[in-house]
Amino acid sequence: MIRFPKPLEPGDLIAVTAPSSGVAAAETPRLELVLRDLRAHGYRVVEGECLRGERKNASAPRDHRAHELMRFLTDPQVAALLPPWGGELAIELLTFIDFERLRSLPPKWLLGYSDLSTLQLPLTLISGWATAHGPNLMDLAPSQTDPLTTSTLKILSLDPSTPVVQHASTHHQIEWNDFRVNPDASLNLTEPTAWKRLDGATAPVELSGRLIGGCLDTILHLAGSPYGDVPRFVRESGGDRAILYLENAEMGPAALVRALWGLRLNGWFDGLSGLMFGRSSGPAPSGADSLTYEEAVRAVLADVPYPVLYDVDIGHRPPQLTLINGALANVSFDAGRGHIAQMRG
Repeated sequence: MIRFPKPLEPGDLIAVTAPSSGVAAAETPRLELVLRDLRAHGYRVVEGECLRGERKNASAPRDHRAHELMRFLTDPQVAALLPPWGGELAIELLTFIDFERLRSLPPKWLLGYSDLSTLQLPLTLISGWATAHGPNLMDLAPSQTDPLTTSTLKILSLDPSTPVVQHASTHHQIEWNDFRVNPDASLNLTEPTAWKRLDGATAPVELSGRLIGGCLDTILHLAGSPYGDVPRFVRESGGDRAILYLENAEMGPAALVRALWGLRLNGWFDGLSGLMFGRSSGPAPSGADSLTYEEAVRAVLADVPYPVLYDVDIGHRPPQLTLINGALANVSFDAGRGHIAQMRG
């Protein structure tokens, strides 16, 4: 059973810790900016010790990061955890986190994407907590105007009986503005957005089911382990009642084929009602005759018996949807546009 955190409201305590990459000195003006904005919206903020600084590709040694994360996850005063961003080494924490203990505790929001998926997925699969895959804290600058990004905290504040409805963006980003130079930099939305169907059709299609997914680069390593039993989640959601979403951060097309085949061999693509892929930010094909991103996905998934959408607003080429792992969702697609409605229950 999926349990949903209580809606965020002014006065709630938000914990900011970095279970993967920390915030280096050049990035602290941005951190200060987003923390001030949280407080301006009425939230109280507590900073962890594993936050300001970066050494050996992480904010702190793994046992320190794990202890702090577990402390905040179990603290009844904390309503949500908003790490600054992802990173590369969240997988080091898994064996230190008591996911079974968390099953008996009230859930709280863990918001973000990228390497945070490594923690969000087992929190949903093992602990039964709904988790929010969406913009990271460092994306939430007060200068942002994109409606998908600016609605994130509002979504976490909605009453559970209120549907979360989001529409495809009009434009997306391929190059980041450097907030080390301009701490208040917003998204660089230069490219027109078009969702696509893997079969090439533009006719309307709908997907319905319970959401589960995250950053492919990180959660692929959980397949076949107790931390990544997506096939069990799909079975327990009922026949054809689950939607898997994935986004590729850094893999080239050939590596993407290997990753997707690994998941297919582990049963991740069995029994779904649909599959969504975010825009890929991996490297382009190495030559004119090399696999493309679309060809890589088709090479593994062209024969699945359900709709597959790609270039959806998910992942490292923002803006992105706030997708709640465990929520019941209805996804509609028509001629390159789309929207998603999520119900928490």
